[in-house]
Amino acid sequence: MSDAEHPYSSLTPDLVLDALDTVGVRGDGRLIALGSYENRVYQVMLDDGPPVVAKFYRPGRWSDGQIGEEHAFVRSLADAEVPSVPPREIDGRTLHVHAGFRFAVYDKCGGRPPELDRDEVLEWLGRFLGRLHAVGASGRFAVRPVLDADTFGAAPRDYLLASDFLPPELRDAWTAASALALDGVKRAFDRAGDVATLRLHGDVHPGNVLWIDSGELRGPHFVDFDDARTGPAMQDLWMLISGDRESMEHQLARVLEGYERFRAFDRRELHLVEALRTLRLLHYSAWIAQRWDDPAFPAAFPWFGTTRYWQDRILELREQIGAMDETPLVVV
Repeated sequence: MSDAEHPYSSLTPDLVLDALDTVGVRGDGRLIALGSYENRVYQVMLDDGPPVVAKFYRPGRWSDGQIGEEHAFVRSLADAEVPSVPPREIDGRTLHVHAGFRFAVYDKCGGRPPELDRDEVLEWLGRFLGRLHAVGASGRFAVRPVLDADTFGAAPRDYLLASDFLPPELRDAWTAASALALDGVKRAFDRAGDVATLRLHGDVHPGNVLWIDSGELRGPHFVDFDDARTGPAMQDLWMLISGDRESMEHQLARVLEGYERFRAFDRRELHLVEALRTLRLLHYSAWIAQRWDDPAFPAAFPWFGTTRYWQDRILELREQIGAMDETPLVVV
């Protein structure tokens, strides 16, 4: 597919404004594209009120039912006073369609990334994640996918092996490293045992947490539930920790101190930290490859597919193979 044929090539500013007009949201012509590669997201200035955020879903990624489950989950969180930003309900619906594009409208929520080097911030995030997971465990997704070794590991690996992105001279090395990495993931999940799964945010990195410094809304707000899935609780915790082993144990202890005020945490999931990190590495490379026909991706990731890129990925996987077989983090 050429750049001109990509679906997003027809998503012009005029089309965005026309789409919003169909649901009674009157833009004044000013749009600011926000940082999102998977979807197209805009801050829209209005004629008669504060700005809103309009999210135009990537065509073909999710079904209407899957998007509906995302919206219902975020609404249930907001109803439980878990700080999150649900889509507006307009004429009884949260998902709208115009010119082939599905979209939703959100109230604008300002904020900054959380300071993860502060214990009180980690505890605060843990409290709200505990509340989020308490709501997540109270129901089940019917049609949204599961995050596991197959969907986030084996399937992405198979996609990359079937593609032309791997340099021929590194193909065997990456194939071997990815196979050993998936074996390590399986061992880690086996050691963890039959841990519970629940509805997750799915992608709790600092960019998806907005921190508000003052007022009634002070504290973290979770945004962008586009990757909401069913999976182990640890998936929403591990991206908040980093550094050497001692640092990660300290950070995770602070997160769990807040988390367990609202929901018990199964310590067996400590076996999954490095396994989930490994799955994310495999999934991330396949995600870029799958989106390469979108002109935004070659522009944003010009190094993808280079020899250096895949050399670095092989090194990462080899490091993860060792990390997954180490003693898991210890959190009292």
